[in-house]
Amino acid sequence: MRQFATFTTGDGPLVAVALHGGHDLRPELAARSSLTDLDRLREEDPHTAEWTTCAPTRVVVNRSRFEVDCNRPRERAVYRVPEDAWDLPLWREPLTEAAVDESLAEYDAFYARMRELLSGIIAEHGAALVLDLHSYNHRRDGADAPPASQTENPDINLGTGHLDRTRWGSVADTFVAGITDAMPDVDVRENVKFRGGHLAHWCSLTFGGAVCILAVEFKKTYMDEWSGALDPTACERIGGALERVVPQLEARFLGTL
Repeated sequence: MRQFATFTTGDGPLVAVALHGGHDLRPELAARSSLTDLDRLREEDPHTAEWTTCAPTRVVVNRSRFEVDCNRPRERAVYRVPEDAWDLPLWREPLTEAAVDESLAEYDAFYARMRELLSGIIAEHGAALVLDLHSYNHRRDGADAPPASQTENPDINLGTGHLDRTRWGSVADTFVAGITDAMPDVDVRENVKFRGGHLAHWCSLTFGGAVCILAVEFKKTYMDEWSGALDPTACERIGGALERVVPQLEARFLGTL
């Protein structure tokens, strides 16, 4: 089983993160799970880890959010009952406190490593730029049901609810303009479906305006969220758009320092 998270460090201030790209479960949790692999995959963010290659420094959580969710506050990071996770029947029997403690230890270690990573980047460059990459479902009523309304479900949702927009608003605007230029047929909007999760909140509380974090949610039009089947062309197109926008983002970011 792979380590909980992989930290790949490179040059520059940019970090790309995939918090929900992992699918592994610790053996004891896999034995207790009531969910199929496909059930879990539907609520995870498949292939987002691949998109982190747009940045020289990458953080990829390899374990499933059903083990521990690093984009939730610590007190809600372990899904114990159905109400914690879309009313899904999570466990054949309740999690032991020892199992919960082990998952929370992983969570704590992850955030300690993130603090170390971002502190180092800030010390070297004056600030850090983080792309927090996610995907989200839009066909929750079933595989054959109509998709959710486009009005409230843009193809790409940029979450800036925890961003210091006074300092970093131009970076957020550069992202929207750059992605729109790379994929002109795609609906990109800000803070419609999501405003950013716990990682963004934690960055704001921990580092204030020294971290510019953009929480990016891609609607799962690049795959079938019910079967798990990937559209490779659509997935690669997103990765290519991120590669294209990164130089613009970094230039704008560095211009604000």
